[in-house]
Order: sequence, then structure tokens, then C-alpha cells
Amino acid sequence: MSKLSDEQFQAYLKQIRELAEGPFDEMQKEIEVTNKFPQEFYDLAIKNDLYRFALPEKYGGFGLTEKQILMVQEEFSRGPGGMRMHLHHAADLDWRILDDFGSDELKAQYMDKFQDKTVYSNFALTEKTGGTGADVHTTAIKDGDYYVINGEKTLISHTDCSDFTYLIVSTDPTSDKDSRLSAFFVDVHTPGYEIVPMPHMMGCRGAGHAGLRFTNMRVHKKFLLGKEGMGLEIAMHSLAVSRAHIAVSNLGMAQRMLEMTIKRAKDRVTFGKPLIKRQAIQQTIADMGTEIHALRLMIYDFAEDYEAGRDIEMKAAMCKLHSINTVKTVSDAMLEIFGGIGYFEDCEYGPTERLYRDCRAMWLEEGPRTVQRLTAFRGLEKNGGVISYKDNGYRTV
Repeated sequence: MSKLSDEQFQAYLKQIRELAEGPFDEMQKEIEVTNKFPQEFYDLAIKNDLYRFALPEKYGGFGLTEKQILMVQEEFSRGPGGMRMHLHHAADLDWRILDDFGSDELKAQYMDKFQDKTVYSNFALTEKTGGTGADVHTTAIKDGDYYVINGEKTLISHTDCSDFTYLIVSTDPTSDKDSRLSAFFVDVHTPGYEIVPMPHMMGCRGAGHAGLRFTNMRVHKKFLLGKEGMGLEIAMHSLAVSRAHIAVSNLGMAQRMLEMTIKRAKDRVTFGKPLIKRQAIQQTIADMGTEIHALRLMIYDFAEDYEAGRDIEMKAAMCKLHSINTVKTVSDAMLEIFGGIGYFEDCEYGPTERLYRDCRAMWLEEGPRTVQRLTAFRGLEKNGGVISYKDNGYRTV
């Protein structure tokens, strides 16, 4: 049960929306240039419980349901994309991997430190020299009580503010089996750990993207997550949940873009008539809203399955796939209806230009559409095309 009453939870959602569209939006103007979050951002995130709201109660969190966590994320996703990346991670991968796969010793030492950003992590899977998934070339070779790690990772978020890295490596590099991979919880101050700078991104500025290089980095066996050979399982399970969180990020952005578009269409008059009165505009707005409505229900259905402990990999991939299509449809329509004014910074209706850039990162986070389709296909093939839903109890249709 949540520690918050329904009334308190609704007030918290309002509080986070006002934060995202107020102070966060304002400070993003500087971040667009510096590509770095000011300390004020972290202070406000802590003050507004954005590092602890998703944590279980036993670690100092609110004890929210998965649906409630996703609802909070929809609200802060209305703000700047880089901050959304940071806070999305804080609500999910940041602590969940350690909670799911860490030893009792590691959890006792670190889990309650996530609530105020005393500990913050990043997740390192992607490499330049291969894809993701099982195609990992960074190696960890056993040497007594330690593993010696060598290799590189690329496109890693939050490298500038992390204390630990969830690192996926190959502990059996000669094998072609899925069990060749393992996962570690690595202190970023370990000798041999190096951050490699990368250029600024198109959008989502401030999220600390960089490469990582490991040179004879020695990591004690106590930092192994799960068991040796579980790396792919850990990565895929963690990404499945995160994909639904990516989907709700797209939902938050799309919802704000729809609201701004309707306001603009009411105000903009051409040939004596507001745009909102033209059937072509009405049909476009209807399409935007329909995509958003369908996405929100898909995400809530995912949350029901997650809470019930059911397999969520297929539906999480579907959520992310549909969310990319939704935010593409909505952002393109927004810009078309706004016209030239929407292409400029500091638009009076809101950050149309920035949202348009920020949402493009969602094509890539936790895998592009091609990967989501393959994951969804595997589930559909396994189930013979049958998709189950909650409807007066759990049933199969």
C-alpha cells in the first residue's frame, strides 16, 4: 500500500508537474549551452522526493505501486529531456538492479542511500565494437577474489554524476552461449575506470553522456550481481522494465505537446477563422489524442502485469514501440500546426522546439523500434498470438 492517500498522491502529481514546467524549464535554458546540470537541479530533485518516491518503503521510499510510479514519471517527463533521463533512471534502473540481483551485503550497504542521491548509478551495456545484448566484448577475467576488467562502453548516460556503474561484461569470452556474460556493481573510483568525453547531443542536454574505458580494473567478487553467467538475464530483465518507463516518458512529452497544440490552434486565426475550427486540424488533433489515449492504457496494462509478477517483456517492448510511433506522430503534427513559430526557441506556448529535439532520443533509448519488434514477436510466437488482459480477474482472450 502507498504511504500517500489518494488526495496526497494527486497533490504530489500536481507538485511535480509545476516543478517540471516551472523551475526545471527555466534552468534548462542555461543547460542547453553548458550541457551540465547545475547543483540547483539536484537540490530541487531531492527536496521534491524525486530520488525516493519510487523506492520501496523499506529503503525510505513512498511504497507506490508501479502504476503510481509511472504516473509520477509522466508528470516530470513534461519537462526537459535531459532531466527526464536522469529522473527516469532514478525511478528505475538506478536502484532496481541492485534490489533484484544484489547480495544481501550490498543491499544492506547501499539501498537506502539511493533515496537522497548519496548513491547514484549508471548502466553500461552498449559498445562501439558490437551491438548490445549478448554481443559484448568487454571482458572480466577471474584472478583469485577479483575480476580483471578490460574494454570500453559508449553512449552511457549520467557518467558525470554517478557513484557506481552496473557493468555488463563477458566472463567467458570463448563461449558463444548466453551464459558468457556477467554483471557487476562497480565503484566509479576504482583504479582503471576512465570517463571518455563525447560531443553534445541533439537534445536531452545535461544527461552526462560519455564513453567508459576500463584498463586492468580489478573488481572484488562481492560486487558480482546474481551469479556468474547471469549478465544477459540481468540486462534483459532490467531493460524490459525500463522500456515501459521510456514509454511513459514519451507519454508525458506527447501529452504536453497535444495541450500546447490545442492552445495554439485556438489562438491562430487565418482568413478570419481559428485553426481549431478547420476540419483538417480537428482530424489531426483527434489522431494525436487517440494515439496518446491508447499508449496510456497500454502502459497501465503493463503496470497491472508487473504488479502481479507476470512476464512483462513482450508488453514492455510493445509499449516502447507504440510510444515511439505516438511521440513521432504527435511531435510532427505539433510542429505542422504551430507553423514557423514552433521552430523557434522560447515559443510563448512552451518549449516546442526543445521537445521536438528531446523526444528523438527515445528512438534509441533501450533499443530502437527494430529491437522492440523482435522482442514483441518472440512473445507473440510463444503465445500463439494470444495476448492476455486483466478484466474482472485475469483471463485469456
